[in-house]
Amino acid sequence: MENLEHLFKNNKEWAESITKEDPDFFTNLSKLQSPEYLWIGCSDSRVPSNQLLNLAPGEVFVHRNIANMVIHSDLNCLSVIQYAVEVLKVKHIIVCGHYGCGGIKASMENSDHGLIDNWLGHIKDVHRLHADELKKISDATDKLHRLCELNVIEQVSNICNTTIVKNAWKNGASLSVHGWIYNIENGILKDIIETPITQA
Repeated sequence: MENLEHLFKNNKEWAESITKEDPDFFTNLSKLQSPEYLWIGCSDSRVPSNQLLNLAPGEVFVHRNIANMVIHSDLNCLSVIQYAVEVLKVKHIIVCGHYGCGGIKASMENSDHGLIDNWLGHIKDVHRLHADELKKISDATDKLHRLCELNVIEQVSNICNTTIVKNAWKNGASLSVHGWIYNIENGILKDIIETPITQA
């Protein structure tokens, strides 16, 4: 069995470097969690929210799953959204997908991937909704990229249609929902919903 002591060493070095920069950082962080942002992203290890936003721990509340999905029967995701909106009072919900997403790619294949195929069925629904547009794209990579974008747009719509977000808007909450895509090849984020959604 592999020993993971190197990860504890990395952690200690990281904590020491933060403390050296700001001796009160962890003391202050432990007292309050008040992020302005909820990030719903993909589980892909190459898409670390805090790092690519250049924000410190405590500044982003995060939920991640395969292909950044917001499913109305997923109590885990809905619980995160409710806590973020009703308790933390976040100002922004960001759905961030990424180009080349393995979950999106797998949903386009006619292969058996096991249990995950049940989850990928939701992406197949997105594909079916936009079949006419996607049929016109002949290049496989371009088609994958476009489905990654369309998936983000659909998940933004799913968030806006939750009772959590609808009630927040009805009660006058200052809450915006955004749809972004991340390019792993150059590290750049792109806003694919030009105007953030601020009401139902």
